[in-house]
Formats: sequence, structure tokens, C-alpha cells
Amino acid sequence: MAASLRIERAPDVVVATLDRPDTRNAIDQAMIDQLHALCAELEAEPRTLILTGEGGVFASGADIAELRERGADDARRGINTHAFQRVRALPMPVVAALDGYALGGGAELAYAADIRIGTPGLRIGNPETGLGIIAAAGATWRLPEIVGAARAAELLLTGRILTGDEALAWGLVSSLHEPGDLRAAAHAIAERIARADPAATRHTKTALRAESDAHPELELELQADLFESPEKHRRMTAFLERRSRR
Repeated sequence: MAASLRIERAPDVVVATLDRPDTRNAIDQAMIDQLHALCAELEAEPRTLILTGEGGVFASGADIAELRERGADDARRGINTHAFQRVRALPMPVVAALDGYALGGGAELAYAADIRIGTPGLRIGNPETGLGIIAAAGATWRLPEIVGAARAAELLLTGRILTGDEALAWGLVSSLHEPGDLRAAAHAIAERIARADPAATRHTKTALRAESDAHPELELELQADLFESPEKHRRMTAFLERRSRR
């Protein structure tokens, strides 16, 4: 069976390209299985992950042919939900580089990323109710955190699809790039992350993911851990030495 994810590995970054061009990169069970395997790798060896799609499309949604045959027990298994939760919980940041369609399950995979960038040709949203289902793989709780409750309700209840410009204005993506520049822009973000202390980056992601009632105690404990690290001392010493030479 051909891989649904094409993986490129480097010391600081892994690029996972959704690669089912005949279905506009629809997310099927094989892709979910490969996402789980990739997450296991990145849990053991943390690196920044870039998610993108082949052929000018991120993902047109979950595979409708598979969804049509699933029943109540399949829904309760949370096939896509658990994979996307695992992506969200990865130790290092996840960057979603979005072009063309990012719909349904494709949008929900994008919502699981820490940083989303797109192109003017992006079309993102959740049309699930038109297919007789709900967006049950993260949209109903992640989208309000990203764009606010009112806008999330409009998107999910009407099935509205946002353009790239609208997604930028709503804060669903943080920047837009021409399609030929999108991957380079994602790598520039990953390279900037790689220049920081990995432990500080992981702790920052932990704080960002935490429930509101965990703050500020969580940050203080994470900071206490970093205050004792040799890397903190090394980086601050280097900063002071550079400043003294100016």
C-alpha cells in the first residue's frame, strides 16, 4: 500500500506531506495509522513538525467513502479525534502550511497545529452538517479558542468556508504566502524555533496547552525547572558577553 504521508526528516524538523492526490488528500484510515506512527517517533525524539499537502491542497476532509460505512461504535472510537489529539500534544511545535482545500477533517487537523500559515487560495472550514454529521475531531472545542465563540458558531452551524484573506482576518492563520513560498515560510518558522532552547520551547507549549485554572502555578514550576538548567546559564552568559562587546 502506498504511503498516505510522505515524511522528510532533518535534525530539527520533520515535514509530513499528506499525499493522496487522487482524493485531494482525503484523510483515510491508512493516513491516520501513519500519523500515529509519526507521533510515536516525535514523542521519542522531539522535533518541530511541518504538516502540508501535496498538489496545492492540504486535505479535502475525511475520506467520505470510509465515513459513509462507519456506525455508532466507530464514532465512539474517535478514529480521527485521537490522532489529532496526539498531534496537538506533541512536545515540540506543529506548523500547518495550508494551501487550497482544508475542509472538514482536514481543517480539524490544521486546528490541532500550534501555528497555521496559508496562501490566498486557501479555503478552510467545516461543512460537516451538510453531510449529516458534526465536526467531532476537535473543531467544536479548538475553533472557539482560535477565533472566538461567535465566529466558531457561525462557521460550524452554517458550514461557511473562509478564503485565505478571511482566515487571516479572523486569526485562523497568522500569515499568507504565495503557494511557491509557503514551504519556505514554514521552514523559516521551524528554523527560528530551532534557534531557541528546546526545553524552553517545550515548556512554553505545555503552558499554552494548559487549562486556565492551572495558571500561574504551572508557569512558575516550568520556570523553576529552566532556572536550574545549564542551558539557561550558558545562553544568558553569552547574551551578556555580546552586549559587553558593543
